[in-house]
Amino acid sequence: HDALQDLLDPRTRVRWLESEVVEVCPLAYMRGRTLNQAFVILDEAQNTTREQMKMFLTRLGEGSRMVITGDPTQIDLPRKRDSGLIHALKVLDGVSMVGTARLTAADVVRHPIVAAVVDAYARFEEAQHDATGPGQGS
Repeated sequence: HDALQDLLDPRTRVRWLESEVVEVCPLAYMRGRTLNQAFVILDEAQNTTREQMKMFLTRLGEGSRMVITGDPTQIDLPRKRDSGLIHALKVLDGVSMVGTARLTAADVVRHPIVAAVVDAYARFEEAQHDATGPGQGS
């Protein structure tokens, strides 16, 4: 809801939510739905499982568009390789009508220090990877 609060005045936000122009729905409640004539956003998708991602992707109905966002550097799953986002990027590579965009620290729109934090973590993780070899570090 943070983004809705940033983008909409309170009355508009409440009106749109009450009239279901905008719906906020947990991923767990998506099963069995078909989303027609909708613009669907899945945020923080790096923490979906492969099964959740497949379920979500197959909800798309006629006249709809889907945007999935996530940061592969912020996966909270016990085994990062199980991320539905990472898996979907591999599976859907080259599929027509599916596009991807990868953002970098230069695209951060939060406090300026966040870009520096992202860069610092990337350098640290790269150095750790180089020191231990692939699959050896944590």
